[in-house]
Formats: sequence, C-alpha cells, structure tokens
Amino acid sequence: MTIQPLDLLRSNLSRVRIPEPTNRIYKHECCVSFDSPRSEGGLFVDMCTFLAFGKDFVGWNYEKTGNPVYLHIKQTNKLVPEDRPSKKPTLLAIGVDGGFDNNEPEYEETHSVVILPEYVSLPFPSVELPEKVRLAVDAILLAEGAERKEQLAAWTADKKKVSSYATNLQQIDNGVVIPPSGWKCAKCDKTDNLWLNLTDGMILCGRKMWGGTGGNNHAVEHYQETGFPVAVKLGTITADLEAADVYSYPDDESVLDPQLAQHLAFFGIDFSSLRKTEMTTAERELDQNTNFDWNRIQESGQEVDPIFGPGYTGLVNIGNSCYMAATMQVVFSTRSFTSRYYLNQSLKKAFEMSPADPTVDLNMQLTKLAHGILSGKYSVPAFENDEKENVATSTTTAKQEGIRPHMFKSVIAASHPEFSSPRQQDALEFFLHFLDQVERANAGKVELDPSTSFKFGIEDRILCSSGKVTYNRRHDYILSLNIPLHEATNKEELESFHKLKAEKLAEGKEINANEIVRPRVPLETCLANFSAPEEIHDFYSTALKTKTTALKTAGLTSFPDYLVLHMRRFVMEADWVPKKLDVYIDVPDIIDISHMRSKGQQSGEELLPDGVPEEEDSNKISANDEIVAQLVSMGFNHLHCQKAAINTSNVGVEEAMNWLLSHMDDPDIDNPISKGHGSETVDQSKVDILISFGFEEEIARKALKASDGDIEKATDWIFNNLDASVSSMNAAPSTSASTTNDVNLPDGGGKYRLMGIVSHSGTSTQCGHYVAHILKDGRWAIFNDNKVGASIDPPKEMGYLYFFERL
Repeated sequence: MTIQPLDLLRSNLSRVRIPEPTNRIYKHECCVSFDSPRSEGGLFVDMCTFLAFGKDFVGWNYEKTGNPVYLHIKQTNKLVPEDRPSKKPTLLAIGVDGGFDNNEPEYEETHSVVILPEYVSLPFPSVELPEKVRLAVDAILLAEGAERKEQLAAWTADKKKVSSYATNLQQIDNGVVIPPSGWKCAKCDKTDNLWLNLTDGMILCGRKMWGGTGGNNHAVEHYQETGFPVAVKLGTITADLEAADVYSYPDDESVLDPQLAQHLAFFGIDFSSLRKTEMTTAERELDQNTNFDWNRIQESGQEVDPIFGPGYTGLVNIGNSCYMAATMQVVFSTRSFTSRYYLNQSLKKAFEMSPADPTVDLNMQLTKLAHGILSGKYSVPAFENDEKENVATSTTTAKQEGIRPHMFKSVIAASHPEFSSPRQQDALEFFLHFLDQVERANAGKVELDPSTSFKFGIEDRILCSSGKVTYNRRHDYILSLNIPLHEATNKEELESFHKLKAEKLAEGKEINANEIVRPRVPLETCLANFSAPEEIHDFYSTALKTKTTALKTAGLTSFPDYLVLHMRRFVMEADWVPKKLDVYIDVPDIIDISHMRSKGQQSGEELLPDGVPEEEDSNKISANDEIVAQLVSMGFNHLHCQKAAINTSNVGVEEAMNWLLSHMDDPDIDNPISKGHGSETVDQSKVDILISFGFEEEIARKALKASDGDIEKATDWIFNNLDASVSSMNAAPSTSASTTNDVNLPDGGGKYRLMGIVSHSGTSTQCGHYVAHILKDGRWAIFNDNKVGASIDPPKEMGYLYFFERL
C-alpha cells in the first residue's frame, strides 16, 4: 500500500526540529557547493541540522545522517529595467547610497517540504501540514541566515570618530579674523589645499604629495613646532559641518569636531555662508583611487572580453574581500593546490571526511572553493540562468555572477581577528596566514600538503669583525624585496620631470597626470639588493664578548616550485607616516635566480663560538630603529616590532619578520619589554614535563628558553629543530651552522616564469583594491572580483606580489 505524503511526513516528525534563536541556519548556499536557491534545482535545508544542500548533494547528506525532511527553497529572477542610469559614486563604498551600485537583482521565492529518498513534495504554506512542520519552516524563513550574519552588506571606510583633542581644544585669542575667501598659506604662495589651525588661526598648506599635488608640509610642520593639534581644511566648510574635513595630528586621521561651529566662530567664520570649494581627504582619496592606479590595474577603459569556463570563475566581493579573492585566484592556478583540492579530491570524499558541520571544516571548504573556481560550473554568462524569453530581449554584454566565498572566509579567518572583520586587509598577510592554516590542516601528511610548493630555505651568513662567521637558517614562503629607488634606470627622465614640476609649482600650476614620470627599477636589481652584503649594527659577538658591527649576506638553500616575491612598496617616512612608493618595477617574464643559492660553510672558515650574551650585556640590547621602522611600515604593531628585533639580535628585517609572524598569538606579545631579556630562568616543573615526553633535559631547557616558557611552543620548537644539539642551539640566534631541515622542501633549477600578479591600488594595504592577473592557457587574464576577462595590457610593473613558476 502506498503511503500518503502527509502520513510519510508525520512518521518522520521526530527528525524535524524547530530552530532556537542560537541555531545557525543555512538557507542561502549549499555547504559543499556554491548552489543557491537560484540554482536550477534550488536549495534543500535539512530541517534537523539546518544545513543547506544543492539538488546534486542533498542525497549525500541523507546517506550520511539519515535525515529525510527538507525545506526546498527556489528563487527565480524578477524582470527589472536594464537601462537605469548609473550615478557617479561619491563614497568609497559598495551597496550604499552614494557608493558603487552592486546591481543586486530581485527574486521571487517559492517553498515546499520534501521527504527523501523519494523526493516526495508537499506545498508550503499549507494548513494541512503538521503544526510542528509549519512552525519550523516559519522559523527558518524568518531567521537571518548564517551566511548573511557573517557578511557585510556595504563596503565603506570606517566612520570618523570624535577626537578628544577637538572637544578639549584651547583656542588662543590673538585677534585673528578669517575672511570668507582669498586665503593663502602664511609661509608660501599656495592658495589651495589650505588648513586652518583651530588653536591660533594660522592658515597653512597641506602635505606634499607625489606628482606635484598637495602642499609644502607647512601645516604639519606648524603642529610639530607648536603642538597645536587640530586643523580644518578651508573650502570644505559648509552648513553641513559634519562634512567638513577636520584633521587631528596626534590621532593622525580625519575626525569629528562636535564644537566646530564655536571653534570657527572664534575666528569670525560664519559657516552658514561658506560654500564647498575643496575636496575632503576622503574625496581626494576616492578621486585618486578612481584615477591612474585604479584604472591602470583594473585595465579600465579597455574593451576586456569576458572569459567563461573552468578556471575562470569570479569571486564576488563580500565586503572588502578583494585581498582574499585576488590571492585565492592565483593559489588555485598552481598545480599543487589544483591537484590537492580538485583533481585528487572529490566533493563527496571531502564531505564524507568532514565533521557533522562541514561549514567549519577547512578541508571541506577548500575543496568546495577549488571545485567552485575550477569546474566551470559557475563560470557561465549570467543570462544563461534566466528564462529563455529574457535571453531574447537581453542586449547587455554577457557577464558571470561569480561565487560568494562566505563559508571559506569564515573558516580561514576563524582564528584571526583581523581577517574575521569586514575591513580591508594586506594580501601578503592573508597569503601567509592561509598557508599557515593549510600546513596545520595537513600536519603529519607532508606528501599531501600543497603549501610546501611555496616553501624554501634561506641561509644568512654573518661575518663578525673578529673574522669568524655564523650561519642561520630559516624557512619562508615569500621573498620580501626592498626597492632601491636610487638605482632607477630612467634618472635623466626623472631629473627632467622634477625640473618641470618645480617650474610649474613656481607658476602655481599643477602637473598633469600624463606628465608624471615614475622611477623604473629592474626586478634583477631588487633581487641583487637582497643578496648584497648588509651591515648589522649592535650585533653581539660571542668571540669578542661585546656588541659590534657585522656583515650579513643571504642566499637560498632550496628553490621552491612557486617563488613568491613581495615588493616592499610601503615604507615609513621620517615623520612616521606610512607612504606607498610610486615606482614601476620592470619585471621580465623569465628570471634566473641560480646565483642566489647559498654555498654553506666554506673550508677555512671559523665559526663563532657558542654562547649567549652575559646578563649585563643582554640588559643593554635594544631594538634597532631601522628594523622596527621597516616592520611598522608593513602594518605591524610598534611594540611587537621592537620585540622581534630584540629577539633576533637585530640581525635584520627578514629574521625579525619571521619571528614576528610566528609569535603573533603569544599571550605575552603585548607585555612591556623586560629589561632582563635573555636572562630568564626556566621553570623546572616544565622541564620535567618535557623530560617525561622523552626529550633530553638540556634540549628541554633550551626549547623552553626559546619559547618563553610555553610548553606547547617548546615542543613545536624541538620538532622544528630535530637536529638541534646542546652546543648548537640557544635562546639567542645560533652562532654555529643552523640545523633547519630542508629534507621535505621542493628543490630544483633556478629558472622561473611569471604566472601571477596581485596588484594594489590605494594609499595603504588597509584600503584601496586588489586585482589579480594570471597567465592561463597561454594568455593573461584579469580577475577583478567577479569580473573575469582577457587581459590586454597586464600591469606587470605595478605588482605587489609576483608569483613565479619553476620552468
């Protein structure tokens, strides 16, 4: 006898749950694919676990859990006019009033209750359904989806804060009255980009900017001389006082001044009669971003033909996620990651291996992302998913919707507070964090770990003034390169440009964008600079028993399958203001780094004796200011940078950054620097614990010293230094040949081909936009969030990260 659908549903009511407010409900995207309610088969929500699955995958969940009852959600497009005018953005934002239009379509939604394995369907809403089912469906539909909770609907700069320097401002009554127009800098002839200091009424010009724009730094110099903290930009003051550009020098950012009206009235300014004549700092940044760098990197103005198919799937910007999108597109263009998570691992296999909640499993979500990007399933013209009658009337250029990597971002960012936030991030930091998470997920399975394809060894040779040497080895995923501007190849053109700029400034004119000449530095010069001898000041010599100046040279002990070069485009100026170097890097398609292989200890060389600084000397060790400044310019915390320099004996930026990245999560990382650094005693109880694990006492003591007494980190230290001996390892950097193991690292020839570029436009890594260009199938393609097309002129000279593949 055939069971009626309602009877079948009633017999399975025990597998239906009414969701609680604390339950995470997935109803916008499949857990193992990028199917959504808009997909052909719709989406099936498990009414017991509240996980969602596409039509091709819901059966896997039934096999794994036995849960038979699902809410089926299907969405179809509503027709909307395609000729609506687009407005020029006035806000650096996506999806908000005044920002860039995200053109989100509208949908009609239908629901039904489906029972597996026969896919018996009952319509919803229906009074015939059991009350428990009706309540459960209503709760699911009314709930905010877990995917939506984890995304930011708008992309916008952080809101300005109220500055205490503005609220507590003391003004000097010196009889100054500011006229409503006709302003000029008190120290030069600048008549634009002028700032009124709200303490003494001085009108001075703003900061210098590359290309002849901006001012002559007189306003900031006045603050440095007087300490008067707040200024307002003349020309931005209108009746809408909140829109005025108020800058706090101590805060080093644009702020709100809740008492701006009275501060202006103090100098006789009637703000209601003023009209806007100048750009605010935010508007100038938006204008710059939408001009040269922005247009060059995104190939704006070029007729870029869209590309569809396997490997050409766009990633939708889910709120300042372009740093992640650009990086992952390049990563999944490498053979190592393609093989691990696509060719050699099916979605079903990853799902069967995953825990009860596959949304929190990195292996599952990486496999899902790989299949989403590489299968070509989601890389189809958008109108192919519409109804046929819509295709016939469509006159717009075909484009793809792309996929939304919400679940992957949630998993990869779970242990990192910054990447969990909706703020823009540094693509380099994300790349290193990503590889670290992949390495952890594949711990003990070296043959499966694709992150090793980027890993290589670096050896530093340090020659002490005593004539003796030491070798330190470490592993890294990236080669970070300084850009020696003094070795630019177009010096004559630069000199001519600077003369032209000086002449135009003298005439009160500005340089046109097409007149700007940027320094051009060959990549070979940057690589040579990495290997060139470098002086190390304040190096503690165990031979001389004192600090001295040493000479350091660096080389690679192995060549990775994929070499990633990081260009240090962001530096710290003398006034501690971060600056982006406006420079072109001439990058050839083929490079040969064979000459960079380290030679190791040479015959006749005498190694520095082992030892650590005496307590009296160790108290004197202080962080090298140059090392700290370079690390801070990369966005790291100042105190953390000081600790990194001290803990690596001021050897160099590379060593300090390596230490910093591996100690970011230390519980005492924010503690003040101890004066007795290097002379701490080791807790004997912790030594005993490590001895109980089977380690020798001497090794246990040195591991605990090197790990600040943390047992877990000490254990990791021992395993990462398996060949360490009592005489060759100390809390300070080793003074004999280091023993970092290169056995599991890839190695081969030194010739590489350029295969990927991650470029950045904007004033710092914490703002702006990232785009990837990738060499695929013999041609360059641009990956700009969900827009994928054939690249006509890839910006090879403007890369932030360069990815090379070994030939």
